[in-house]
Amino acid sequence: MAAYNWGNGGRRGICGYEKALHVIGGQWFMVFASFLIMAGAGATYLFGTYSKAIKSSQGYDQTSLNLLGFFKELGANVGVISGLVAEVTPTWFVLLIGSAMNFVGYFIIWLAVTDRISKPKVWQMCLYICIGANSQNFANTAALVPCVKNFPESRGLMLGLLKGYLGLSGAIMTQLYLAIYGDDSKSLILLIAWLPAAISVVFVYTIRPMKVVRQPSQLMIFKQFLCASIALALFLMAAIIIQRQFVFSQAAYAGSATAVCILLFVPLFIAIREEILIWNLEKKHDPPLIESTIEKTQIVESQQVKKNSSWFANIFDKPERGEDYTILQALLSIDMIILFIATFCGLGASLTALDNLGQIGESLGYPSNTVSSFVSLVSIWNYFGRVFSGFASEILLKKYKLPRPLMLTLVLFLSCIGHLLIAFPVRGSVYMASVIIGFTYGAQLPVNYAIVSDLFGLKYYATLSNCGQITSPLGSYILNVKVTGYLYDREARKQLQTSGKALMKSAELTCLGTECFRLSFIIITLVTLAGAIVSLFLVMRTREFYKSDIYKKFKEDATEELPSSSS
Repeated sequence: MAAYNWGNGGRRGICGYEKALHVIGGQWFMVFASFLIMAGAGATYLFGTYSKAIKSSQGYDQTSLNLLGFFKELGANVGVISGLVAEVTPTWFVLLIGSAMNFVGYFIIWLAVTDRISKPKVWQMCLYICIGANSQNFANTAALVPCVKNFPESRGLMLGLLKGYLGLSGAIMTQLYLAIYGDDSKSLILLIAWLPAAISVVFVYTIRPMKVVRQPSQLMIFKQFLCASIALALFLMAAIIIQRQFVFSQAAYAGSATAVCILLFVPLFIAIREEILIWNLEKKHDPPLIESTIEKTQIVESQQVKKNSSWFANIFDKPERGEDYTILQALLSIDMIILFIATFCGLGASLTALDNLGQIGESLGYPSNTVSSFVSLVSIWNYFGRVFSGFASEILLKKYKLPRPLMLTLVLFLSCIGHLLIAFPVRGSVYMASVIIGFTYGAQLPVNYAIVSDLFGLKYYATLSNCGQITSPLGSYILNVKVTGYLYDREARKQLQTSGKALMKSAELTCLGTECFRLSFIIITLVTLAGAIVSLFLVMRTREFYKSDIYKKFKEDATEELPSSSS
């Protein structure tokens, strides 16, 4: 009897081990892991927090700092290399490359800012921050592309959540660095060097494309993920407000960071519940039938790849919208060119506003802790913009057949209001501008990624998703360096001449007053308005396409359909 009990215990142990492996290797656990990677991949959004430390330690003027900001945006938005790497290598390799680039880029910047190495030249700092920022594309591509391919019928929801966690990453990282290092912006650079790299390494084998398994209650599961992320966002907002009103001790910051970590892991319990449900249901089915279906799907996919394996084939013989375009077919299409122009205007303008928030607050006489709250507000509303546009565009598409580009148009019109509040500031207007610009910047990203997947298919999505916003660094460079930085420095020199003070060669230029950013943000508003008008052309061109069932082929290709515990 003892031996028999031991044998049952052994079988239960083996069954438990298999179940644990199933959970860790499942699609919902992969979604949770993707959330964590995205939550740590937003170092570029903290530039407004640590840019002052770089500016003062390196003796930069505003034009030099904006040039650094441009290379940061260049690295963050030119993700074609990561997309091409993802086309020919497994996901774990993409994650490892991103992890290494993240650590190397930001760690060298931290060494420079803390005087542990000799002072780098401006072009060297630009190179370092470009490498560090470009790592974000590898993390984004590795997490985002498999998730969209695993949940093709819920891509708007998936993109909204993933980009939402990326939008929250600035506030999350701020709470962690305050708990670990205290209020030291130089140490923030060290944190963003090692923490995102560590997260990618931990989940290096978890994230990968899997078979498509449809669950009728999939929308409900995504809503639960949404509720968990909203709870995290609301807590972060409350923490930011309270921390601006009271002096926090190191222990209080540690408590806040602990609560943030707990909320970050709430989706893990949802993922485990769904994976256990799938495990139990699969045990009731005949495994060979499922394997046969998978093998059949893989054969069909292999035949499709062989049929159209060349990127250069049939460049001008484009398929119907929604079918799988080759890379060059997509890049040379009118739809993509319109998207490029709208992105140049919309994201270029928003990035310029975000990069200059610290200097905007300083020029208008806000104290340093208030300026920090602007950056945090942007991070929170960045999140709300991302999840709103992802969920709203998906719901409006499925229920009312409204073209997804319409969401982009509305967001760009709203963004104009935020820019005008900076051009013509009144009491408290920068707070509202931070909310609007953070929301609209965040809202553009999931819509951009979703439009690319809708129009050009998922076959080369790893590359095309990164191409969709490739023009934003150019927009940022022109508007940030050539317009905003130039006009800011010109106004600062004018103020020095008026006051009769001489400018020291090593001194940084500082402009005070409402005139510092007025003309530049009037120009930015006009550029954003032009982007909104251009995006209307894409709405008109695609309205018939979006009236059809754009997810029909994914419903037919799903390998299995399972009920959910929440149904």
